[in-house]
Amino acid sequence: MKTAAIIPNWQGRKLLEKNLPSVLKIGFDEIIVVDDASTDDGVAFLTEHFPTVKIVRHKKNQGFSSTVNDGVAATSADIVFLLNSDVVPEKNILRYVLTHFEDKEVFGVSLREKGYSYAVPKIENGFIGHQMGSETDKPHNTFWISGGSGAFRKSYWEKLGGLDTMFNPFYWEDVDLSYRALKRGWKLLWEPKAIVEHRHESTINLKYFSARYLNYVKERNQLLLCWKNLNLGWIVSKHIPGLLWRLRHPGYIVPVLWTLMKLPQVIVRRIQEAKEVKVTDEEVFQRFQ
Repeated sequence: MKTAAIIPNWQGRKLLEKNLPSVLKIGFDEIIVVDDASTDDGVAFLTEHFPTVKIVRHKKNQGFSSTVNDGVAATSADIVFLLNSDVVPEKNILRYVLTHFEDKEVFGVSLREKGYSYAVPKIENGFIGHQMGSETDKPHNTFWISGGSGAFRKSYWEKLGGLDTMFNPFYWEDVDLSYRALKRGWKLLWEPKAIVEHRHESTINLKYFSARYLNYVKERNQLLLCWKNLNLGWIVSKHIPGLLWRLRHPGYIVPVLWTLMKLPQVIVRRIQEAKEVKVTDEEVFQRFQ
């Protein structure tokens, strides 16, 4: 199986300088850095110091989903590894990950960030969320694969249409992708021996964005996840009461209004996904009980 590492980049020149050498040691058949219209000298740095790395460059900032999708589209690899620029993988991850893809039902494999385990759904007041499962040293089903440290079968990625750009600029797009894959009956696995170190030096931070803006985007995109994917019965009986409860907090009206602005897109996507669903919401959640 041919492999490719896709690294989204925005203002991350220092992160690439520090972490890219570790990625080069893994043995990927191809490494692609997608630059989302950075204004630093990262692209020039890559061209000079890492000539074997393929660069895809955006002229205009588009957001995480679009950046990753363009990277995946630029490779012919069978398995794509999504690695944020602040994630450093250990040398032997290919050995442990690729064996899982011999099972044709597997869509993706979550790498093990130190200190974390597999994910299980957390359903609270009609909202989809997630939390960490119990510690284990064996592979395990997972509810969600991080878009910053996961491996995916490209052919299935293409059937899903990749990350949904409706979630731009960032947050919850990888949960949406994972959830859609589960509802198509595909497997998501967590591999404890495929270890990465997530150094949490992302450029999505208070240097570039206000805390209020980051929170609003998170809240909006969680709403988009629910409105797009939950069946109507669940939305009416569980989600809407939970939404009304959250609206007790005055500031929550902002992400609700932001979500309503995308309602036409949500409806189109609901119709598209309904044609592909093989597993109900309830069956997905029960799988992790």
